[in-house]
Amino acid sequence: MKTFLFAAGIAVAAFGAQAIAQDNAAETYMEIEKSLGFVPTFMKEYPENGIRGAWIMTRDMEFSDQTALSPKVKSLINVAVAAQIPCRYCVYADTQAARAAGATDAEIKEAVGQAALTRHWSTILNGLQIDFQQFKAEFGGDAEAVDVEQKAPVHKLSAAPKHPRAEHRSLPRRLR
Repeated sequence: MKTFLFAAGIAVAAFGAQAIAQDNAAETYMEIEKSLGFVPTFMKEYPENGIRGAWIMTRDMEFSDQTALSPKVKSLINVAVAAQIPCRYCVYADTQAARAAGATDAEIKEAVGQAALTRHWSTILNGLQIDFQQFKAEFGGDAEAVDVEQKAPVHKLSAAPKHPRAEHRSLPRRLR
């Protein structure tokens, strides 16, 4: 009897949760349409019990101009990431968004190039299994790290201006 009551309670709760999810989805679709002028197909196809959260995250991070990153910078990041995933849908939409936010073709190309460069070095660093602690020490991390081959302390980049990146002004000061 307890098992039956427990199962019945679960079933009632599930139906109630489904009704709430449908109500939240309907409200969310109205909000999306008000914001975008339509509800994109991919959002209509998103599971109803998750569309509210997905929309809030998209609205408050990607579409908001009240975040630390400008819409242009966010769109350039999105294009670069989308190119690496790869997601042709995202590349298309985020390229359009970047242009609408004022990004030039040169900026879009550079963002994609930066993504490619990061992927390149990630392949090298991970594929060659470069020691992470050594890497951190070389790029301004633990000052007490020791060079594995020379058994000598590794200097932070800020203390070693002869490093080839030292004069590269686009790098944060800690990486020069």
